[in-house]
Amino acid sequence: MAVKDKKRNYAQEKEAHKTAKYRKENAARKRARRKLEKTHGKAALKGKEVDHKNMKPSDNRKSNLRVTSKAANRKRQPATKARGSARRS
Repeated sequence: MAVKDKKRNYAQEKEAHKTAKYRKENAARKRARRKLEKTHGKAALKGKEVDHKNMKPSDNRKSNLRVTSKAANRKRQPATKARGSARRS
């Protein structure tokens, strides 16, 4: 397991989760999961994640959603400061 350069600031994360933008995106992700649960069943999604093919959590069209493993979904995510390629020098 890689050693992290910085410790997480949980207080800052908690405040960020209170913002309207975060709540809206989180609600959209939950709607997508519920939509696929109706189609595939809860058992099929256990331990899996819902992937938005076009990377937009607000786009919950059936053609844009798919069930993937956590690892596969993480590989598709854009690099962030915490996981970005700049850190891997």
